[in-house]
Amino acid sequence: MASVSCRGLPASWINGWLAAVGATVLDSRLRLHWTADATPVAVLSADGDDPIDVLATSWPNAKMLQELPLASNWRNGKNVLERKVPLEAFESRARAARRHPQSWTLSSTLTDLHVDKQGEVAHAPFDPAGPGTIKWLHHRLLKVHGHVKESSSCRIGDSLLGRSVRVNDNGLGFDHSRIGSQADFTGRWVDPVIEVLAFFGLALFPVRGRGTDGRLGSSARFSALQRGWRTVESRREGRSEVRFMWPAWCQGLDRFGIDALLDVWQPGRRYAWSRIGVHAAWKIVRYQPRGSGDRTTAFGSEHL
Repeated sequence: MASVSCRGLPASWINGWLAAVGATVLDSRLRLHWTADATPVAVLSADGDDPIDVLATSWPNAKMLQELPLASNWRNGKNVLERKVPLEAFESRARAARRHPQSWTLSSTLTDLHVDKQGEVAHAPFDPAGPGTIKWLHHRLLKVHGHVKESSSCRIGDSLLGRSVRVNDNGLGFDHSRIGSQADFTGRWVDPVIEVLAFFGLALFPVRGRGTDGRLGSSARFSALQRGWRTVESRREGRSEVRFMWPAWCQGLDRFGIDALLDVWQPGRRYAWSRIGVHAAWKIVRYQPRGSGDRTTAFGSEHL
């Protein structure tokens, strides 16, 4: 197996971790494990081929992304999806996309198992609202993808090896490192390769709900339940909250192996981690708004 250690994909960085997983989703030939360093980084491997070249051959082009079932006006359908998605529009789109190989772009971002009082379906935690008019996750994906030349192994390699130059863009909207200080008015900066890969990492994280319908007067504190997000008690806040938790493992796994490992890994049973090759893990720390007008969403990490 040829392998490459990806310093640009540290496991403690949620975007880096999702991007490493997303690489295995884009190309089934790739396997992923993490170094056992104090700060583990991703190691991608492939049978006899350079993993960077393998990933470059599978890099999505603009046409492929424009035709994802999550697209606003998919296949010139009657129901146009925007940030606010009526129940009927989602159900129609879900039926039409059921056999599509990328149908996960719907099931990992939206769910009709919670409907609010306006009859709109719930969004996943990894589908935060964007700034200004770019509120739809698919729009943000297309925008950030436009910064990367198709099948550019050099550009992809620079990102994986940690030597890329960031671009002025909001990205998918949950990378905390895109945010500057209060004195920084130059915009927000992301690595577009990492952002695109992180989007495909969402394929392993479907979203559901508690089966509540706000139109009937029912409600749920946590309306959208995405895989990997767990309810924990916050000692600092004195209340329960939902946080995403993720592991690093030592054995090379393809996307299906990662899927299986996530099924059996239990964050609270650390004594059993080594049995499945897990040697470190983290949980999300949410960005704290700077004021009542700050609508920024971002996720940092805390070591478990």
